[in-house]
Amino acid sequence: MLEARTQKLEQRTPATLKPGGQGERLLLFATGCIRLADRMPKTQSARLVTGQFIRSSTSAGANYQEARGAESRADFVHKLQVVLKELRETQYWLMLVDCAGLSSSPALEPLLTEVDELIRMIVKSILTAKSNAKIQRRD
Repeated sequence: MLEARTQKLEQRTPATLKPGGQGERLLLFATGCIRLADRMPKTQSARLVTGQFIRSSTSAGANYQEARGAESRADFVHKLQVVLKELRETQYWLMLVDCAGLSSSPALEPLLTEVDELIRMIVKSILTAKSNAKIQRRD
């Protein structure tokens, strides 16, 4: 199923998103969150939590695209830090969905795994960008 979605995405994805790259993964992650949201119960608490994780998960990808157009290395790092904040917020809301039993969807567990991997990737990107900035200043 993920393979079919990836193929569909490749047909629609602008050339700026490398297959398997962070941008594409963030887009697929946000898509997965939207699909999970559509399967959530229509209770007041579920609607509140759903709105929160939809906002933060979609914002992460949008901010990543912004970071790719950063005006400086400092701007790039700052925007990636915003992406990281959004991913951590999304992780919290998805854990809350799980702990509160708001969804029994099998899609929840892969999203929790993916958000953890995305957080690790963005942290590594931030550290690399900061390290490269220090090296560049020494030269």
